[in-house]
Parts: sequence; C-alpha cells; structure tokens
Amino acid sequence: MSNQLPVINLMGPTASGKTALACQLYEQGNFELISVDSALVFKDMDIGTAKPTKEEQALYPHHLIDIISPLEVYSAAQFVEDASRLIDDMHSRGKTPILVGGTMLYFKALLEGLSSNLPSADYAVRAEIEAKGESEGWEAVYAELCQVDPLAGQRFNVSDKQRIIRALEVFKLTGVPITKLQAEQPKNLPYAYNFHNYALMPDRLELHKRIEKRLEIMWDIGFLNEVKILMKKYDLDENLPSMRSVGYRQAMEFLQNSDQSDIKRVEMEDRALFATRQLAKRQYTWLRSLQEKHKFTTFFSIEQAQEDLRNCHG
Repeated sequence: MSNQLPVINLMGPTASGKTALACQLYEQGNFELISVDSALVFKDMDIGTAKPTKEEQALYPHHLIDIISPLEVYSAAQFVEDASRLIDDMHSRGKTPILVGGTMLYFKALLEGLSSNLPSADYAVRAEIEAKGESEGWEAVYAELCQVDPLAGQRFNVSDKQRIIRALEVFKLTGVPITKLQAEQPKNLPYAYNFHNYALMPDRLELHKRIEKRLEIMWDIGFLNEVKILMKKYDLDENLPSMRSVGYRQAMEFLQNSDQSDIKRVEMEDRALFATRQLAKRQYTWLRSLQEKHKFTTFFSIEQAQEDLRNCHG
C-alpha cells in the first residue's frame, strides 16, 4: 500500500455539504476535484442538480461536470474509466485527487472494480422493460425475473425496480442470469490507489431541513423554467437517465399536464421533496453498505469534518 498514491473520497447524501467541504480543502492544499455525481454530467441541467455555479467552477474547477447531453447515457464503467485516467494524470503532476459526490454506485465501482463480463446499460432494452412495468404492472416484470433468474428473485423485492431492470437487462443481453455472472467475478480485487474514504452523514432531521431549504431556493431561482428550456431544446423522454434525476421527472410531468394550477404546482413540489428525501435515504443505505467493506472516517457534522480534514490533509 505504501507505494500507492493517495485518493481522497468524500461521500455523503444530497445537501449534506460535501461540495462546500471539498472546495475548502481545495483551497488548503495541492488538490484537484473530480465530481462523482450521475446528474452533474449532464449539460444544461444546473439548478435542479445543485451544480456548482460557473463562478464556483472557475474558483474550484471540477472534472466530470457538463460532459454529455441529457439525451445520452453515462455508466459506472465509463465513470471508472474517466476517473482513473484523471486520477493518474493528477498524480503525474504531483496533485492529490479529491473525489466528491453522492453517486455511491460510482464510488463502489471505483473501490471494488466492475464486473468485466457484465454488459453496459442498453437504453432500448431498459425502455422495453419499463414499458412492460407501466402497462402490465411491476409484479409481472418481477415474475419474469423470477422465471429467468430465481436467485435474483429471492434477493430482490418487487419494489426494487432499478435492480430488477438491471437484472432483466443483463439476461436479455447475454442470456445468462446476472447472479451467475456476478458469482464468476474475482473477489477481493486489490485497490488501485491508496483510498482515504470520508463519509459526511449529518443527522436525518438536520438533513431534511437542508433538503427542504435547498429545494425552496431552487424553485425560487427558476428550476421550473430550466426544465421548460430543456424540454424545448431536447426531445426528452421521462425514461432517460437524465430525467430520472430527482425533481426533473416531477417538473416534466407537471409541465406536460394541462392543469398547471397553483394546487398542482404545490403537489409537484411536494413530490419532488419526497423523491429527494428518498434519494438521501438510499444514499445512507449505500454508505452503510460500503462502510461494511471499506475503511471509513465518518463525520456527523460539517464542523467536525472541517476540523479533522484540515488536520489530516492541510
């Protein structure tokens, strides 16, 4: 491990203060920032993703922001490829990379490696599976999965839509159950880098207040208008990964509805708030899962994180 170069991973749920913390670290040392966020990769999606402003990005440049259009797909495999190339480049210039974000699947892929024999996401196949879910119900989709991959059926619940979609997608693309392909993967892959993992996990109640405040600000500064402009500029579909980002799907559904009354708008904003809280809940679950396998330092407040990280990496 001693000859491996350091990489700082700064993880946490949405609205926990990760980006501000990473920017403070950036000011203190010989660092560069890499975004680990599946929504920040999309161009023209700024307000709803809480993307650092152009001014903030000028002061604190982030890699892997604004790299594809909302019509494109960006996979965990692409992230690992891009992030590894950036990390190696930073190390060659004597810099220490700080990876900051809330897309835990990307962090997991970087820490543990990816299943080399699993196919990349296929948008057409996913859309077909989702269409079946909408028309026949997710119980029918789950029943199909149980038929082709009984082990996955035992592991998943009917409510695990994303996992069911991925498992069925892999079977449709390869003809082999995802559980069989995963079992064939090498275990305990050696780390490519010397990872320093930090988790910012504020109190749930405090986080919910932060989420609510952040969304209020987003609506005030024109989030709905941003989605209007996106819909005019791109041929958007609610099944696109970009439109599955919290807030965007709810705003898009509202704007497509003939009833855009104040009551409907409040309902839409409430749905977006609920979806964001659910995202944070999933992020906490992912984090705990990662903490079971990897060494972590956990911070329960931004103040504690500032103090400890300043001492460690100042």
